[in-house]
Amino acid sequence: MLRKLIKTWPVWMPIPVRLALGGIFIAHGCQKVLGKFGGPGFNTFISLPAPYPFMRPAWLWMAAAALGELVGGVLVLLGLLTRVGAFLIAVTMIVAIFSVHWPVFFAPKGFEYPLALLAMAVALLISGGGYASFDKVLTRGR
Repeated sequence: MLRKLIKTWPVWMPIPVRLALGGIFIAHGCQKVLGKFGGPGFNTFISLPAPYPFMRPAWLWMAAAALGELVGGVLVLLGLLTRVGAFLIAVTMIVAIFSVHWPVFFAPKGFEYPLALLAMAVALLISGGGYASFDKVLTRGR
């Protein structure tokens, strides 16, 4: 199972995607978890209502979103378990698109930006971390 998760295509294309996506989500995660960059911080963020009524308890889902952004961003940036990190980001973006940004398309309130981030995450789900990733280092010798 681990081999399938860390398997990566021997290409360079994922590197700029990983760096951009990882950097963006580390910054957004730091806002929500650590209160950096003008963010609310963890306790404030998890006290917000969940986007859907069936998401109970709300604090659990909001904590999962915040930690998913931060942990997903770190994993993607490092190229360590890239597909796991990309999955965390993709799920967060799908929920954000349909619960917060829909039906407006154009930024700043629309789903244009989250859709681009979702597309980047899906690309990494398909390709893996590529060269210069910890996934590639872990698959050497196999």
